Amino acid sequence: MKIIVLAGGLSTERDVSLASAAGICRTLLDKGHDAFLLDVFMGLENPPENLEDVFTLPGHGLEIAKNISEEEPDLAAVRASRPDQSDCFLGPNVIELCRLADITFLGLHGGEGENGKLQATFDLLGIRYTGPDSLGCAVAMDKGFTKQVFLQSGIDTPAGVCLHKNTADHSLAALGLSLPVVVKPCSGGSSIGVYIVNTEKEYEEALEKSFFYEDEVVIETFIKGREFACGIIDGKALPPIEIIPKTGFFDYANKYQDGAADEVCPADIPEDIELHMMELTVRAYRALKLNVYSRADFLLDADGNLYCLEMNTLPGMTAASLLPKEAKAAGIEYGELCELIIQKSIEARYSK
Repeated sequence: MKIIVLAGGLSTERDVSLASAAGICRTLLDKGHDAFLLDVFMGLENPPENLEDVFTLPGHGLEIAKNISEEEPDLAAVRASRPDQSDCFLGPNVIELCRLADITFLGLHGGEGENGKLQATFDLLGIRYTGPDSLGCAVAMDKGFTKQVFLQSGIDTPAGVCLHKNTADHSLAALGLSLPVVVKPCSGGSSIGVYIVNTEKEYEEALEKSFFYEDEVVIETFIKGREFACGIIDGKALPPIEIIPKTGFFDYANKYQDGAADEVCPADIPEDIELHMMELTVRAYRALKLNVYSRADFLLDADGNLYCLEMNTLPGMTAASLLPKEAKAAGIEYGELCELIIQKSIEARYSK
């Protein structure tokens, strides 16, 4: 197959996306596909005269891949580095190349990659892509709305509220919450802008920092517990994985720096809790109108209560990411996982 692997973009998870997509591209090449790694924002400035020759270029676009640093990318610098200085999210030749491909593998994370806008655009343009549809992506991207869907569907989630930047009274008393709480952007990812706060001063500082990323944040009750993730493919949950940060919680640095966290899969938990977590993952997936694949994040408190935090519609896909590790525990190797995602995406939308 001719496959464009789309990455990068303008979200705070840009570097994570480039690393994920590079791994996807390499394994698809190993599987015999004609794959090309493309930054959705930077595009391809100087394509070959025959655009279709892109799929057989020697470097396959992998020169844009980079390591994930401890800090989030400088998006202003990314914008300034685009040669054509266009404010269009889609870079030069992106649409043309995606239309030439048999399918576009979405290796994007956060922002326009996961909020449904790109998926809806591709639907209108007749471009085939991997992962959930635009509706599921749009619903799951909003953490506040997701929380309401979970509560209405009988899925336990930490108590919390959405707070807009322009709200006059930001006090916890006005929100009906008390310390400690978690403050996080409503639509962010990779734990960027997420703060666990224990004092009023920390709360005000966290609000200021989180509002830097978005105009709406979620404030929720802090649940002390063990951290887990549970992937799902084609409506079937994978074995859960436990994440054990060596310091703090599973923030941006702990997620992507080697040795910063231990990850145990299958998770060392009683069978009834494992099965309950997998069942909740399926319920959350269905409630949010998702399809193809995604990943749920959970907390397990000392009393054995499970809380679903969110669903990630395009979870990390480096070979060391959580979903591939869960798939491996289920007997699905990384290359097989990439091809399975393509197969299930085609079945979900394009084979009817």
